Amino acid sequence: MAATRRSSGGTKQAAKDPAAARDPAAARDPAPVTAKDPAPVTAPPDQPIPAQPAPRPKDAPRTMRELREARAGRRNSKTKPADNVLREGLRLARVPDPSIMVLFGATGDLAHRKVLPALYHLWRTDLLPNEFEVVAIGRRPYDDEGFRAEIHSALEKYSRILPLDERAWHSFARRISYHRLDFEDPAGFDGLAVRLDAMDAECGTRGNRLFYLATQPSQFADIVGQLGRVGLDHERHESGWRRIVIEKPFGHDLESAKRLNREVGKVFREAQVYRIDHYLGKETVRNLLVFRFGNGIFEPLWNRRYVDHVQITVAESIGIENRGAFYEQTGASRDVLQNHLLQLVSLIAMEPPATFDANALRDEKVKVLRAISSDPLDPGTDACRGQYGPGWVAATQVPGYRQEAEVDPASETETFVAARLTIDDWRWSGVPFYVRTGKRMPKRATEIAIQYREVPHRLFNEAGVSPDANLLAIRIQPDEGIMLRFGAKVPGLRLDIRSVTMDFTYGSAFNVDSPDAYETLILDALQGDASLFTRADEVEEAWGIVDPIVNAWADAPPPVFPNYEAGTWGPDHADELPARDGRRWRRF
Repeated sequence: MAATRRSSGGTKQAAKDPAAARDPAAARDPAPVTAKDPAPVTAPPDQPIPAQPAPRPKDAPRTMRELREARAGRRNSKTKPADNVLREGLRLARVPDPSIMVLFGATGDLAHRKVLPALYHLWRTDLLPNEFEVVAIGRRPYDDEGFRAEIHSALEKYSRILPLDERAWHSFARRISYHRLDFEDPAGFDGLAVRLDAMDAECGTRGNRLFYLATQPSQFADIVGQLGRVGLDHERHESGWRRIVIEKPFGHDLESAKRLNREVGKVFREAQVYRIDHYLGKETVRNLLVFRFGNGIFEPLWNRRYVDHVQITVAESIGIENRGAFYEQTGASRDVLQNHLLQLVSLIAMEPPATFDANALRDEKVKVLRAISSDPLDPGTDACRGQYGPGWVAATQVPGYRQEAEVDPASETETFVAARLTIDDWRWSGVPFYVRTGKRMPKRATEIAIQYREVPHRLFNEAGVSPDANLLAIRIQPDEGIMLRFGAKVPGLRLDIRSVTMDFTYGSAFNVDSPDAYETLILDALQGDASLFTRADEVEEAWGIVDPIVNAWADAPPPVFPNYEAGTWGPDHADELPARDGRRWRRF
């Protein structure tokens, strides 16, 4: 009986010990117990061995000291990865994924002036992957070589750096192919899908595709619908990402913007959609966030307690540049106020985002647009419009707007608009934002001027001339930089105070080649960073501000146009906007 129990006990022990089950000899001759091992618990042969608690891991700390020492040991055991010396000095930490960029409207003016030159410079500076292809889509009967020759001519005219780097151009040109396609032909999109799949297999682009719509806005919805029909929007597991860049204007009023958002949303998810506004890609605009949230001395003064008012000016010395038909349908309100100016207002007035990612940043911008006075602007007192007539700009006589090509001789389209905005939140309540934009101004200038309040008590009245209040001016173009004005004493025995300026310019401070806005934005889209692109609700909120102004003008009697000469700073009644508050426009 005892033998039977011992045999049964051995069987149970073997079942508990897999090693013993595999090797009977190991069960018969167990490993000797070392001094560090706990003494085995024995039991009489006719009793089972009692269960023992699991041994405590040797490295499990019990006290705070043991925990601290254990964690410090683990930290010290980590080896620092070796620096990649081949990446030293690169502007970006990573190059975008291999991909195909499908450029719709590749034969148009925007593609020739901006998009393709931007791609060339990204390639020239090694910021695109080697597995990168451009499929140019157009209706004209080009072959690959003919289209490449036309792009070479465009680069010689519009490239920001000349002469061209012919070696870089030839390398880049090999990656450009032309695909003739009628946007109204569904069969053409079927062929495009087949071609892109073949290119993925041949060029190693891994199914990553960026669709860029540089076409007429009226074609956006049709192209998006066809892309969805043939499945080019699908992001399947391990089949690559799909993104779409849509140029402005995104709609021509609030209703059309909502309708276009719905059409795009039927095919692409919001995370796949990149609505581009090239102003957000400018170096100085991007630096606004760093200037505000990266410097401790300015943000505490960025509110209604210290700021008297804000002025934003987007002035252009050029006319409509052979875009009469386009400008007749947009005007300054839709072309600049709805996007450029309101984008600048939102960046100036936004609260600090919780994190520096796309959604957090755009959430704060949308809050500003929603806080712009909920009462519709009164076009009689809060906004004004103008249209330029013949005049002189830079010692050159220029025609009036109504004399431009493709413009109605009795056109009522505005080429100038100014508005007084108020933001109803705790930071900016009571601080007016004066915005203006116009064609055929005396000079090209885009500037944000933050006018600070006067000192509460003047101590130096006997000085004769009091200095102007402090001013912070951010120049976006040209001569990008930041200027700060403050009062200082003139050297001498008399107490003479004058305004002086501290002026920072990007060109002299950094002495680097600043990228074009389109280079920045295209690279961000390829990397999947939507921080500088507008979101659907952001577009609709901006239209909600501009629409009432445009509709009120449409219901009013015809304006007396032209009402300012080319080469001047707009109509006289534009000065009344700040004058009613005891202020005036800043002169350049």
